[in-house]
Amino acid sequence: MGLAVVIDVFRAFTTAAYVMANGALRIHPVGTLEEAFALREKHHDWVLMGERGGKPVPGFDYGNSPHEVRDVDFSGRVVVQSTSAGTQGIVNASGADEILPGSFVMADAIVEYIRNRNPRVLSLVAMGWNGRERSPEDELLAEYIETRLGGREPDFQAMVDQIRAHPQGAKFFDPSKPEFVEGDFYCAMDLNRFSFCLKVVPGSPLTIVRCDR
Repeated sequence: MGLAVVIDVFRAFTTAAYVMANGALRIHPVGTLEEAFALREKHHDWVLMGERGGKPVPGFDYGNSPHEVRDVDFSGRVVVQSTSAGTQGIVNASGADEILPGSFVMADAIVEYIRNRNPRVLSLVAMGWNGRERSPEDELLAEYIETRLGGREPDFQAMVDQIRAHPQGAKFFDPSKPEFVEGDFYCAMDLNRFSFCLKVVPGSPLTIVRCDR
């Protein structure tokens, strides 16, 4: 019940925001790779995007990297996304009346949407690493949203510093982990880059669409 913000800063819903900003019609979040490939079988022109364990999926068109897709023209395209954390959270949040994917690039648009809807119940779901381990970037976005809803201004730079110092942020600067590129960190920390938020439309499959102010 109520409104749920499913948060995945690194990197599902940062990537999704860039894809939608670059003209995609919609994104279908799915829980399994089998579902993604089955949708491609039915719709050969649909784009597959996602990861497992942070690494690109063989047979997918794109990984889970906002830096990789930031300059890609998705005009008129339909994208299927499957990740280890973010899309799992959406699929499993079926009890919520409304679901918003959460990332810093859409933070204030999310806050504005929540204020306008004024839900009786608000759930901020920090997915963390692989949906199992707590991670600061997701928890700090939840804190950012709570602070803004309370009428106060968060110290975003302090949040960035905390995220950068944590292993979940530091991995983007580790050359031994090429699946995590430095550009992804900066894309994800680009606060309020977009003036829209995203919302999930029920159906089979689920659909993520833009919700412009």
